Amino acid sequence: MRRFRVRRWMVVVAVVVVVLVPLGGFGLMRLTSARDFQFFGGLTSAVDTAEKVVALTFDDGPHPAGTAELLAVLAEKDVPATFYLIGRDLEAHPDLGRDIAGAGHEIGNHTYSHERMVFVTPGFAADEVERTDRLIRDTGYTGEITFRPPNGKKLLALPHYLAEHDRKTIMWDVEPNTYPEVDRSAEATASYTADHVTPGSIILLHGMYEGRDATRQALGPLIDQVRSRGYRFVTVSELLTLGPAR
Repeated sequence: MRRFRVRRWMVVVAVVVVVLVPLGGFGLMRLTSARDFQFFGGLTSAVDTAEKVVALTFDDGPHPAGTAELLAVLAEKDVPATFYLIGRDLEAHPDLGRDIAGAGHEIGNHTYSHERMVFVTPGFAADEVERTDRLIRDTGYTGEITFRPPNGKKLLALPHYLAEHDRKTIMWDVEPNTYPEVDRSAEATASYTADHVTPGSIILLHGMYEGRDATRQALGPLIDQVRSRGYRFVTVSELLTLGPAR
């Protein structure tokens, strides 16, 4: 069985390489970051729904610089969120992982090392996911563990592993931190997010580490502005039940 799987993987790689080579370097890099396509399995950057619902997600961490502040704002505003945590950070700060789970938020897998999961082996991809899954379960979180690739990068081994294990790949469609002129200002971050959400959006924020104070300061106003436009917040898993990938 193992020999059969290795041979099948080699055939898959050979076929995909034939497809990729004509794309060239620029096309390949765009493909690895695509929010609406991957070679195996499905991925979701937003959900097709008429309901005014959005999912608020945080990448990276947990880290002492930002976890408690984010949790305090979410508790004050009574907003559920989905935290895509890095295994090595969770291993270093298990108490913060337990705080996130204890507050009732959803926890997703963001790999163990936060390496770009492009030119990696099947074994490396499996270890990155499974090692982090175990650390997530150690927090006490019992819900579904969805997956988000670091920097949104993926190509062959990672999507193949996720498809084989029926794991959901979650991207995003609203990311204010991408734009320096927005990212540096809490006011701009909140306004940009409220202006760009649509029914079924997945919002991505980076608020855990030092240097992310503007994002943390934006969180409360961001929630208020999005709500003022008639939206309610749900977790990623809840959002996925409301419609197909958009």
